[in-house]
Amino acid sequence: MNQTTYRPRILIADDEPLLRAELRESLAALWPEAEMVGEAADGYQALQIAREVQPDVAFLDIRMPGLSGLEVARTFGARTHVVFVTAHQEHALAAFDEGALDYVMKPTDPVRLARAIERVRARLGTPPPDLARLLQQLVPARVAPAWLQASVGNAIHFIDLNDVVYFCSEHKYTRVVTDALEAHIRTPIKELAEALEPNTFWQIHRGYVVSVKRIAAVQRDADEACWLQLRGHAARLPVSQRFQHRFKGM
Repeated sequence: MNQTTYRPRILIADDEPLLRAELRESLAALWPEAEMVGEAADGYQALQIAREVQPDVAFLDIRMPGLSGLEVARTFGARTHVVFVTAHQEHALAAFDEGALDYVMKPTDPVRLARAIERVRARLGTPPPDLARLLQQLVPARVAPAWLQASVGNAIHFIDLNDVVYFCSEHKYTRVVTDALEAHIRTPIKELAEALEPNTFWQIHRGYVVSVKRIAAVQRDADEACWLQLRGHAARLPVSQRFQHRFKGM
């Protein structure tokens, strides 16, 4: 690869606009020959942009709504070099410092960023490392999302997960139900259930995930069908046989 004429394509993903702008400006100053081909505010947007523009390098915030930077990176395969961006020192693990993966801390440290750029530039002519294997080392650092970006008609709402009563699968969408509103996200409920904190949300049916703190009672019909009664909400949610073990003894 001719480094003097080739302009590497860069994707930036961070849910904080100011930090995203700071990183963009720093990269423009430290790596002027690179081309910014996309910016994302959450994991799903990052995934969509990456599929469209096929970036050479992605700077991914580890903690993002929807999909984390780690989850986005797992989809890249052998086409994109990754630099993780994090405000949390616990993510700076051996897998990064060995040089196979790289990271920068927030707020951006120009010295660390310049070092990360130098290492990535040196690797651009070679395939990226096997992220699927290396990211297994970071599984303990995986963080469930704290809030969701959901739509109600033409409006976008930012919903704190603490306010969610339950999720319900609806065709290609998932309905998010709070005491104040009902909104929709594009995340399949199976994928959502895997991303949520397992002690906070339980999947009770292939089409339902419920906030544990909102479970008031479990009811059984004469035919052994199982239903949840919710605290402070009128909905009555079905519990499939697959998940009834959660309520043994209740």
